[in-house]
Amino acid sequence: MAEETVLSPDIEFIRELRQAGGETLKKCYQCATCSVVCPMSPEDKPFPRKEMIMGQLGLKDEIMADPDIWYCHNCNDCSKYCPRGARPGDVLGAMRQRFIKEYAIPKFMGSIVTNTKMTLFALAIPLVIFLVVLGLTGHLHIPEGKIVYSHFFPILYVEAIFITLVGLTGLSYLISLNKYWKTLKRVNGTDYKMGFGDAFVETILEFLSHKKFTKCEANADRKNGHLLVFYGFVGLFIVTCWLTFYDYIMGIESPIALSDPMKWLANLSALSLLVGIMIIIANRLKDKGINTKSSSFDWTFVTIILLLTITGILTELIRVAGVRTLAYPMYLIHLMFVFYTIVYFPYSKLAHMGYRALAITHYKMTGKDIK
Repeated sequence: MAEETVLSPDIEFIRELRQAGGETLKKCYQCATCSVVCPMSPEDKPFPRKEMIMGQLGLKDEIMADPDIWYCHNCNDCSKYCPRGARPGDVLGAMRQRFIKEYAIPKFMGSIVTNTKMTLFALAIPLVIFLVVLGLTGHLHIPEGKIVYSHFFPILYVEAIFITLVGLTGLSYLISLNKYWKTLKRVNGTDYKMGFGDAFVETILEFLSHKKFTKCEANADRKNGHLLVFYGFVGLFIVTCWLTFYDYIMGIESPIALSDPMKWLANLSALSLLVGIMIIIANRLKDKGINTKSSSFDWTFVTIILLLTITGILTELIRVAGVRTLAYPMYLIHLMFVFYTIVYFPYSKLAHMGYRALAITHYKMTGKDIK
């Protein structure tokens, strides 16, 4: 006699998925075309067909424990060939957005950052913090003389704000990742054929090359944009660490000379970020013959990164031009986008880096990874 299974649909969860970009969820009639054409889907447990079923039934807990929503690389081959226009790729994107909100610590931060209607409020938070600190320390004015941003907003204050808040949100992110890893092992088994260390190293190497992007058919050309953005961030991270070494160890005050190799790397990284994000935007806007559209959550992230890059470049150009009345306000605006990008990391689109890394690592450990 077959064992009975009791399902507990979450109607509110279905509504949230549809609002997040999965409004076509109900169009799916389970033909399985999506799972057949997906180059990433394993034979023994194919996706995204089962995710479409779980979404239609409102099986929130099952989706929150499903590694396949992160193993999906959003190729949109499934959406291209879907005969009903159900856009499985977009639905899985909505699931990932809802996942980030669900695993967020504290919950209210996930609700703020994943809700595009709250973006201006999220940006206002760092601006208010900066203005209060500048006002309390007597720096809420444009300094005279040569443009040196640390004379306006001392490095010590900037680091105190960012290190404290990044530390707190980083800790919360690690707790969320640990919770997800435990869920992966509990729900998806621990019949491992590879150790965590080896699997994780393989995953990182894949991230560095974006090798899996080449498996996409309908949307393969987005690889270059993603690589440029990725390495743009890597370069800027290296520059930030090196400037800290300059400041505290060598006593070299910013801004560093244009002839300094670190300045070359900074500018090259900013250019990489700008070109990469423009490629991504162009790729999303052009007609690729795919029945798909980017969610407001995705567009918010792309817009933030574009504004981060533009304000950073303008901050340097205006300083070099010597326009004090524009330089310091632009620097403050740039810091606002920097704050959004790194402090809100665990609650934004960037959070996928950790969750996807764990999902792929678990796939490799269980031998399900597609080579």
